[in-house]
Amino acid sequence: MLIRDASQLPDLAALPLLPRPDRLLLVEPEFYDVEYVINPHMAAYVEGVDRLLARQQWLALRKAYEQLSIPVEVLPGEPFLPDFVFCANQALPIPPGVLSDGASAVMSIMSSSRRQPEVRPFAAALESRGLHLEYLDQYTVRAFEGTGDGSWHPERALLLGGVGPRSSTAAYDRIQAWTGLPVVVLELTDPRFYHLDTCLSPIDGRCAVFFPGAFTEQGIELIRAIYPDAIEVQEAEAVNMVCNGHCPDGQHFLVHPGSPSAEAAIEDRGLEIVNIDTSEFLKSGGSVFCMKLHYWS
Repeated sequence: MLIRDASQLPDLAALPLLPRPDRLLLVEPEFYDVEYVINPHMAAYVEGVDRLLARQQWLALRKAYEQLSIPVEVLPGEPFLPDFVFCANQALPIPPGVLSDGASAVMSIMSSSRRQPEVRPFAAALESRGLHLEYLDQYTVRAFEGTGDGSWHPERALLLGGVGPRSSTAAYDRIQAWTGLPVVVLELTDPRFYHLDTCLSPIDGRCAVFFPGAFTEQGIELIRAIYPDAIEVQEAEAVNMVCNGHCPDGQHFLVHPGSPSAEAAIEDRGLEIVNIDTSEFLKSGGSVFCMKLHYWS
């Protein structure tokens, strides 16, 4: 059963412990551009990307992860796939021992026909790294976009799933049946926040950064129940993609600069802010979290 109300939540302390993912995948931005419009952020920037600056920003992101001693692997970009660089979207990593003895991944069904060809090369890359892959039935699942909408609790075996323009409830029905793990469904209500990772970013077992305006009242209650020390951000800072920041280790928060209130609240929780300028990628509606896949080896 999918969880849609805070009263249905299990005792989180009773759920199995979940280790943090230990490997990180990036995709080269050599073919990145805004060539079409599939979210409100893109409309003003078609063919308006500074490709050289975008590469410099991507290199700074890669360096930041490497300086945190996080193993980083890089895939080449794919011609004619300008959004391939947003590699949070093509798969949902599954922890070891859930779908197979080792690590696994559920491959995505991209909602846009322009992005659907991204899945095949990404699947090949994951399979070559030893992951067991599962595929959703495209006839019963309209769309599902990986960790764009699927967010693992940082400490417990609990999946939060965004339902909106990019992912359907049917995907989480199947994932819950495969894994046997509880899955919380969060309805997205604002087209600017088209993925869960644009309006919710977990930090640790008690804290996440989120924008209440992107969720229903039920969703807000669920997030507050799961993350009792949650940081609720202002709309302007949410639009600046502060909720698309990434905490890879429980100690650092990598985020696009320009959200002082949220950054101060994060620092108050004992984390170090690592600012990474992603202005060229914001033109496509993505930032730090969108640009990586954090997975289990």
